[in-house]
Parts: sequence; C-alpha cells; structure tokens
Amino acid sequence: QVQLVESGGGLVQAGGSLRLSCAASGRTFARYAMGWFRQAPGKEREFVAAISWSGGETYYADSAKGRFAISRDNAKNTVYLQMNSLKPEDTAVYYCAAQRRAGGAGESLYDYNIWGQGTQVTVSS
Repeated sequence: QVQLVESGGGLVQAGGSLRLSCAASGRTFARYAMGWFRQAPGKEREFVAAISWSGGETYYADSAKGRFAISRDNAKNTVYLQMNSLKPEDTAVYYCAAQRRAGGAGESLYDYNIWGQGTQVTVSS
C-alpha cells in the first residue's frame, strides 16, 4: 500500500509561486494515478489536478488551468504541483491522493482511496 506525504506549502504573496511535492512510499507508485485536491475553511474538498500513472495524461480544474502544472517522477516516487500566479482564493490545505488505475486519472475525490495529510497554502493579498 502506498503512503503519501506532502510538502512545499507555505505563505506567499498574490502573484507568487509555490511547488508542492508529494512523496510516496512503496514500490508500486508507478501503478497509481495521482491527484491534487484542496480544501478551504468551510468548503468542500475540491479537485485541482490529476495525472495518469505514465504522466501522459493530465487533467485540471478550470480554476487551475493555465496557472498550475502537475507532473510526476516515477523514479523518485514523487508527484509535483507547480502553482504560479497564485491568488488569495487559492488559500487552502492541499492534499495529494492516489488511485490504482490502468489509464487516465479521476477528477472526483471518491475515485481516490489513499490520501496524504495535507499541506497548508496561504496566499496573501
């Protein structure tokens, strides 16, 4: 079973950038599609981006398109979320999630059964 640990969150000014990392334990990481989700206070957890096991397919929420980029390095068992042009409304706890899947990647949190503990991202105006 894969275990996930996120890092890279922090406080940044609007317009700035952050890169989140999600390190996975286990030797079967390459068999998992990976997703990033976020949850702001008082709101439901929402989809941000996802990537297939090979990295060949990526998916983004409308709010992330053109600003965020998801990538993975299967040799390092790590998935990344590069976030540029950050806005105060991007403030949330960001979670990575894993889904064992042959192709593609889900965009619903119910598609994923393995979750990290989350990392806080705060964007000041």
